[in-house]
Amino acid sequence: MKAIGYKQPQAISHPEALVDIQLPVPEARGRDLLVKVKAVSVNPVDTKVRLRAEAEPGQYKVLGWDVAGEVVAVGEAATEFQVGDKVWYAGDITRPGGNAEFHLVDERIVGRQPANLADAEAAAVPLTAITAWELLFERLKFKPSSPQQQGSAANSVQQDSSVKRQLLIVGAAGGVGSILTQLASKLTDATVIGTASRATTQRWVKDLGADYVIDHSKPLTEELKRIGIDSVTDVISLTHTDQHFDQLVEALAPQGQLALIDDPVEALDIMKLKLKSLSLHWEMMFTRAMFTTDDIHKQGELLNEVAALIEQGVLKTTLGEHYGAINAENLKRAHAHIETGTAIGKVVLEGFE
Repeated sequence: MKAIGYKQPQAISHPEALVDIQLPVPEARGRDLLVKVKAVSVNPVDTKVRLRAEAEPGQYKVLGWDVAGEVVAVGEAATEFQVGDKVWYAGDITRPGGNAEFHLVDERIVGRQPANLADAEAAAVPLTAITAWELLFERLKFKPSSPQQQGSAANSVQQDSSVKRQLLIVGAAGGVGSILTQLASKLTDATVIGTASRATTQRWVKDLGADYVIDHSKPLTEELKRIGIDSVTDVISLTHTDQHFDQLVEALAPQGQLALIDDPVEALDIMKLKLKSLSLHWEMMFTRAMFTTDDIHKQGELLNEVAALIEQGVLKTTLGEHYGAINAENLKRAHAHIETGTAIGKVVLEGFE
């Protein structure tokens, strides 16, 4: 089968950073599904792994943790899907990725693809949707409205509290931010403040449902005061957390919560959280798959919930740019784009030539 991989970590400009290769078609066993890959998207994690992780001796490392495709075989213990089912998922970072014609994945972290999305539109969503959902509803304990409440999601009750929560999303125009902004604005009654530094990204975040958009290239506390907000109850920082950390601590109300997903270059001084009794939450969407947790199946359930919300028109795909067929040349272009930090939404590739 066709695939794209590499042997040694390289800058994306290196000729062998990503190369077209041929690999055997894997066989589905146990609870695995064999999926014919129709479309993939590229995430920052792809670029980070490419720069850090070597392939096993004599092997190629295949990246790609966002797939929309069709089940072509099932393992003997698989019960949730059948051949012909259209599925979407983010996969497991400890296993080969989806930049290949055929891909193995544990059925418990797989969801059904939304019926109203094309393959490329669907591939843009899984990893970021899982990350955003877990951040919002599992780490920070916002309560999503039930399916019966979707028509009036903005009126849903999050907690047994009369205090309205204010959520600041740092980096709201990126992949995770694009779906997180929608989830927060459609499924909670929080005031949603997104950050973006360019006119195009600010419009994007506003269109996704943010109540306010502020500029993270300026002091965040000053930007919040500009829109009449003195402090926020919750912060989800998706990028450059170390650069904004002091401002985030200042912006958070006492007993507030800070959640993040990035890898700060500078160590965070968590003692700064103590005076306000602030809590810190890390999110790693691969945790359930990496450790085969008792609740690993919740990722499949989560993706099915997101699919239903998309079919109901509550959420929409976050596809930003389509880079053409799945091959080394186009993936190198996509990685280079992601590494600039200027991508809006998700970068997607579709089909093998």
